[in-house]
Amino acid sequence: MFFGNVERPPRLSEFDLEVPEKCIGQHPAKKRDECKLMILDKKDGNIQHKKFKDITSLFNKGDVLVLNNTKVFSARLYASKEKSDSKVEVFLLRELDTDLWEAMVKPARKVRIGNKLFFNDKIGCDVIDNTVSGGRVLRFEFKENENLYPFIDKYGNAPLPPYIKRPSKDSDKKDYQTVYASERGSVAAPTAGIHFTKEMLDALKKKGVNITYITLHIGLGTFKPILVEDLTRHNMDSEYYEVSQETAETINVARQKKKKIWVVGTSSVRALETVVVSGFQITAKKGWTDKFIYPPYHFKMCDRLITNFHQPKSTLMMLVSAFSNKDTVMKAYQEAIKKKYKFYSYGDSMLLL
Repeated sequence: MFFGNVERPPRLSEFDLEVPEKCIGQHPAKKRDECKLMILDKKDGNIQHKKFKDITSLFNKGDVLVLNNTKVFSARLYASKEKSDSKVEVFLLRELDTDLWEAMVKPARKVRIGNKLFFNDKIGCDVIDNTVSGGRVLRFEFKENENLYPFIDKYGNAPLPPYIKRPSKDSDKKDYQTVYASERGSVAAPTAGIHFTKEMLDALKKKGVNITYITLHIGLGTFKPILVEDLTRHNMDSEYYEVSQETAETINVARQKKKKIWVVGTSSVRALETVVVSGFQITAKKGWTDKFIYPPYHFKMCDRLITNFHQPKSTLMMLVSAFSNKDTVMKAYQEAIKKKYKFYSYGDSMLLL
C-alpha cells in the first residue's frame, strides 16, 4: 500500500474483527497478576502464552518501566431535577474551574440551561451551558462547607465502560484502578496497568528496574468511535498530560545506555511520543495532547509495549498495530479469541516485544 514512495495508512474497515460477547471481560481477575499474558514478537508474529506475573522474568537491570499514575474518580452520579421527581444521570468529565464542571447527562433532552439539579440537601448544581459534544456545563453549590470530592468518593459510581453489561459495584472502585494510582483526573482507567501488584513492582525494583511515572488523564474520548474510513481525517479529543523532569531524565539516561523502555498502556505511549524533542530524547512538559498514532509510525520512546486487547476499529487497536503491524496484530487477536482470552478493560494482557 503506497502513495508514490509513501506508505499509506490502512483504512478503518481493515481493523474490523468480530469479538464474541463471551470474550468481553465483565469482571476483574480474582488476582490481578493471574490473568493471561500473550507475548507477541512484533517482527515474526511468534506467540507465547503465559501468566501476567511471569513478565518480571523478562526485565533486565537498568530497564525502565513507564506507568501512567492517573487516578480514576467515581464520575457517575445521580441527581433529581428541581420541582420534579425526574432522575438524571450525571457523568462528570473534567473540572473546568473551581466548582465548574463539564459533564454528560442522561436523559440529555430533559436537562436544559437554567435547570437546577440536586444530589442531596447539601449539594446541587445549575446547568449554565451546553457543550459542542452534547454535554452540559454545571456550576456546583454547597451548603455547610460541603465539598464535591468527598461526596464523589462516597456516593459516586465507578465509571465502567459501556461494554461491561452490569451495574457497577463498590468493589469496582478498587478493581477499576491501578495499585499505583495517585493523580485524580481520569474517567476511564489505564487498564494495561491494572494487572500489576505492589509485590510485582517491588520485585522489579529489587531486580534493578527503574520505575517511573507519567500522568495522562483519560477521558471518554478513549471510547469515541472513528467515523471516517480515512484515518488521517479523524480528530482525537485532547487529554491533559504531565511528564516530569525526573521521568525525562530517567528515560534519557536509559536511552543513552541502550537499556529497554517498557511502556504500560497506550496512554503512556501517547504522552511520551508527544514530548519527544529528538529521535533519542524527551523533555519534561505538561499540557494537552491529541496525538493519534496509527500505521505507519516510527516509535521513538517505546521498546516494549504492555497493553490489553482492545475494541476493533478503535484508536487503541491502531496504536498497537502501528507498534507491530496490522496483519500480525489481527492474527494475534484471532488467536486470543481461539484461546479464550478476555478482552477490553477487565480483560487479559498482551506484551509486544
